[in-house]
Amino acid sequence: MLENKNYEAMTHDELVSEAKRMKSQKTITALFIGLTVGLAIWSATHKGGVFLTFGLLLAALFVGSRYSKKVARLQAEISRRNTVR
Repeated sequence: MLENKNYEAMTHDELVSEAKRMKSQKTITALFIGLTVGLAIWSATHKGGVFLTFGLLLAALFVGSRYSKKVARLQAEISRRNTVR
């Protein structure tokens, strides 16, 4: 999930298959974010510590932000190629 792919160098078919792969990865990412937020809430209510609570929330924010930026870059490249054709 941390790899940085160059979408400009990919063919249109590779971009479409990457979009399908990321769509299937969406559920896993949402599950991880939900689990992390749930653990942060549990930590806050059961005296788990401020650093653990905010650390888990920041981790969920980081993962969600990276995923959405990746999807946006991929969709922008696909739409750019569709307008060029």
